[in-house]
Parts: sequence; C-alpha cells; structure tokens
Amino acid sequence: MAKKKRKTKKKTKPRKKTKAKKKTRGKKGSWTAADIAKLKKLFGNNPTAMVAKKLGRGTDAVKKKASRMGLKKTKRYLKSIGRV
Repeated sequence: MAKKKRKTKKKTKPRKKTKAKKKTRGKKGSWTAADIAKLKKLFGNNPTAMVAKKLGRGTDAVKKKASRMGLKKTKRYLKSIGRV
C-alpha cells in the first residue's frame, strides 16, 4: 500500500490593512467662467472643502486656483475659526 501524502496548509502572512483612499477628485479640466464666479463668491467666507464640494472639484485644485487668482480668506472668517 502506498502512503498518502498529507496536504499541509501554507502559512501566510496576515495582510496589511490599507487605508481607504479619499474621494477628493472632482471634475477635471479647465475652469469655466461660471466656476470662477462661484469661486470668487464663496472662497472668502467658507471652508475650502465646502467650496470644492459645491464646485465638484478637489480641495487642492480649489486652493491652487484661488491662490493663482489672489483670493484670500476674509479676516472675519479667519477670526470665526480662531486663526486671527
């Protein structure tokens, strides 16, 4: 009689947990005149994340565009969040 081979389970390393990616990307492409008008209206008195969401764009894209346009948060807004 032939001996049966035993099947052994391979020892595997536990998988590392990966962080879920943030969904910050919105639409890509050029900024329309309507987008720019909305950015000018909202940027000074609102959180950047909220402005990005309303525009359907990423926060980094909104920050970069606002910076290039010379837009800044108002003193009133900064004071309300405790930055001044």
